[in-house]
Amino acid sequence: MTPRIRAAAGAGVDVDALRATDAAVTAVTAELDERPDLAVVFLGAAHGAEAGAVAVRVGERLAPRHLVGVTAGAVVAGSREIEDPTGVSVWAASLPGATLTPLRYPPAAGAGEPPHAWPEPPADATALLLLADPFTFPADAFLAWWEQAHPGVPVSGGLASGAARPADVRLVLDGEAVDGGAVGVAFSGVAVRTLVSQGCRPVGDSYTVTAADRNLIHELAGEAPVERIRATFAEADPADQALMRSGLHIGTVIDEYREAHGRGDFLVRGVLGAQHETGAIAVGDVVRVGQTVRFHVRDAASADEDLRELLEGFPGTESPGAALLFTCNGRGERLFGAPDHDARLVSDALGVPLAGLHCAGELGPVGARSFLHGFTASLLVLVDESGGEM
Repeated sequence: MTPRIRAAAGAGVDVDALRATDAAVTAVTAELDERPDLAVVFLGAAHGAEAGAVAVRVGERLAPRHLVGVTAGAVVAGSREIEDPTGVSVWAASLPGATLTPLRYPPAAGAGEPPHAWPEPPADATALLLLADPFTFPADAFLAWWEQAHPGVPVSGGLASGAARPADVRLVLDGEAVDGGAVGVAFSGVAVRTLVSQGCRPVGDSYTVTAADRNLIHELAGEAPVERIRATFAEADPADQALMRSGLHIGTVIDEYREAHGRGDFLVRGVLGAQHETGAIAVGDVVRVGQTVRFHVRDAASADEDLRELLEGFPGTESPGAALLFTCNGRGERLFGAPDHDARLVSDALGVPLAGLHCAGELGPVGARSFLHGFTASLLVLVDESGGEM
């Protein structure tokens, strides 16, 4: 018999945190009749104060070898996105042959945690699942350090949502609730595949950055960026013009060596403003001379199209065994006008146990490097290399 990944997910909604947790765990145990190697709990924001009790209850009923969790404004279970602060989602997986390493990243002492303070994963780690507090964890600095220390190893996860202050964020690690920083699990001995849908589509032509200073772009192909925006706007149809007015974005090519650049090849960031006297624009990332950029727009239709296209055929010929979804708290019913959009598309495409949360920032790779995103749907998929055979 070839061992394979087995997993299950469930949810509960109740003003009582333990009743909601029991409902979620009962759904899990109905499908998974063995001790899981990993359990993940996503707690509605109303239950943050009970995170410790919830961790104990999940430990008592599932006895996972490792447990991580985080609070959120909304949780995902299967094809449902429960946009209710009293929801609880529990996901558990048996991962034959895998080694899981729990990691605790404490809150930043200052503007950024020094790299030597961050614990290292095993040398053979294939991916990192990371759940973090947006108030106390320097995600951008961490990802820059991670890229230097562990190039090519993807980081997927998200920042807690639904909290107005640091005290409202709770994290869970191996049976205990902790405050601040981040918790994570490094995977070894199991194949992991990732996907990031940035929910945008390009408009106009691509341009080479010919003058820039940090996040200020002074020239695009020898012209002021404001003039390039005006030209793109003039050539766009009325629908795209309306989207450009409501919020313009810019995508930076990740791999300049590719002959053509399409969907998924750009790291998308917002256009923050313009200097009318110079025609320069400010964007939400550092830009270098020589990079290729293209303007992008975002709306519900673009986000739907992007996710559908990226899911088509994903993850190729490999057999998915279980998945975790990290989608922006600006998506959901607020963006799509109907519930469950991202969870439903992912569940339909993969057909595996799924859980996750609405995030205040999503973590996932574009190209070979992981980034902190906004308005995206980021997916971590554990691949069943046995091909699903028993």
